[in-house]
Amino acid sequence: MEKPKYAVNQYLIDAILALLKSGEIAIPEIQRPFVWETTKVRDLMDSLYRGYPIGYLIAWKNPNVRLKDGTYSEGKKVLIDGQQRVTAMGAAILGMQVINKEYQRTRIKIAFNPITETFEVQTPIMVKDPTWIPDIAEVFAMHTNTFNLITDYMAKNSEADKEKVIQSINSLFSLGKRQIGMIDLESDLDIEVVTEIFIRINSQGVILSQADFAMSKIASSEQYNGHILRKAIDYFCHMAAVPDFYNHIVEVDKEFTSTDFFQKMIWLKDEVEDLYDPDYTDMLRVAFTTQFHRGKLADLVSLLSGRNFESRTFEESIAEESFQKLKEGLLTFMNESNFNRFLMIIKSAGFIRPWMIRSKNAINFAYILYLTLRKQGYEQALIESYIRKWFVMSVLTSRYSGSPESTIDYDIRNIAEKTFPEYYKIIEDGILSDAYWNVTLVNDLATSISSAPVFHVYLASQVKINNKGFLSRDITVSQLISNTGDIHHIFPKNYLKKSGLGRSQYNQIANYVYMQSEINIRVSDKPPSVYFGELKEQASIGGLKFGGIQSMNELLQNLDENCIPHDIFDMNVESYSQFLEKRRRQMARKIREYYYTL
Repeated sequence: MEKPKYAVNQYLIDAILALLKSGEIAIPEIQRPFVWETTKVRDLMDSLYRGYPIGYLIAWKNPNVRLKDGTYSEGKKVLIDGQQRVTAMGAAILGMQVINKEYQRTRIKIAFNPITETFEVQTPIMVKDPTWIPDIAEVFAMHTNTFNLITDYMAKNSEADKEKVIQSINSLFSLGKRQIGMIDLESDLDIEVVTEIFIRINSQGVILSQADFAMSKIASSEQYNGHILRKAIDYFCHMAAVPDFYNHIVEVDKEFTSTDFFQKMIWLKDEVEDLYDPDYTDMLRVAFTTQFHRGKLADLVSLLSGRNFESRTFEESIAEESFQKLKEGLLTFMNESNFNRFLMIIKSAGFIRPWMIRSKNAINFAYILYLTLRKQGYEQALIESYIRKWFVMSVLTSRYSGSPESTIDYDIRNIAEKTFPEYYKIIEDGILSDAYWNVTLVNDLATSISSAPVFHVYLASQVKINNKGFLSRDITVSQLISNTGDIHHIFPKNYLKKSGLGRSQYNQIANYVYMQSEINIRVSDKPPSVYFGELKEQASIGGLKFGGIQSMNELLQNLDENCIPHDIFDMNVESYSQFLEKRRRQMARKIREYYYTL
């Protein structure tokens, strides 16, 4: 008979809180911002008071680890579902502090009114109002017996219904005797099985990512200063997005400011670049894959637990080594020189705004590759070319969209085993064939989705080559993108709508260009045959109706830079489909030429 994967047990709330206080249950989220609104804490207390179900908790026991002296260390339970609920109970009943969105420690005080049997988040008025018990945590902390509390309450509220008050206060004191179910998962379960159990049990359909498991595992390790590692990840990500967060760390976390991690991230306080603001999943993935040459974060959880993949046992030496390697990977990730040189390479490929990078996994692997090639000793100029080409290839082909972890794992193992030029030639020959450039890429451009990665690569090619905006003599596509310029239609939208075309037809990306707004206003809803006729006249006899172009050579060069066929001069709605097909082919050729210059 197969061994049970988990056991379902009923615990008293008092027992859960006792395990929390003793540390037997590890709640890694206790060091992170508490995301619940205070009203949700109030509602949880009300549900407990009335005996309503509040859902199961799910705990995964850390494996027993063999120590260097041959003995075993008993693993703690890590709460992987129910962290917010248990934190809320600890805050309301035990008076534990939580960390708010500003990373400041604070109390959530829940008041109770025995007359109305209602809970509320404490306000100054309730503190002065004798009908309220202003902080239920203080009542539980003083271990006041119900008789004294009832007597004291009735002395202040003599007109209250004594029987009702007695019943309400007794029910309040019974909160700790309510039961809650906990699903205890076996320590030897693979993370994939744990994830599957979590998804099936969680009624809200919440998906717990493997990065969440890894973060929980990191934070629950006292022996290897896991809480510092976790803070380093959280703080770096937060500071990358909000540089002023530096001042808060200095003010409230003196312990962390003395660490190597803090010294490595100080530079972020003056950083305004937002091209790549990583979250904790991105940071973990890059650090782990770079150091361990593995792509699956489930392996990180196992290694941090001390997993010996050959003997299927857990050993302290492996856990110790894994935490050290992860620390080195995080410090390498945070390094100012590494981070900024990498972003400089991505920008040099024409990706100058965050919205142009839709795939976080593509840029994550590009950073992994950058750090790996530096470690392998490649020349900087070669690294820059390799990174640009790999990044563009992976964006064009959506390499990390389907099964990103498997692809990352496959790529990093091959890069570690082969020389990079050898491996990349295999990839390039297999994926970027003539058929790809001439057929697949042209078909990929037949879309109305302006956020399509292939369109962003096309725009990057225009930035890289320093092309001018459509019908502009001096303003570049790069300047239009950087200054939040607008995308406009070559065949005006209203003209096509009046001709009976639908949204998916007139909004084709092959009908899009970056154009100065003032030029677009002049174009209005005229068909190309009309406004290009006026452009011809401008180029021949002068005048500046449409931008600053004043010769046919300038005009034709501008059309070439924007991949617009020269027979646009005679086109109207009947020519629209033909125009789209021609322009897609020109855009594909431009992307191909751009790629091979990277």
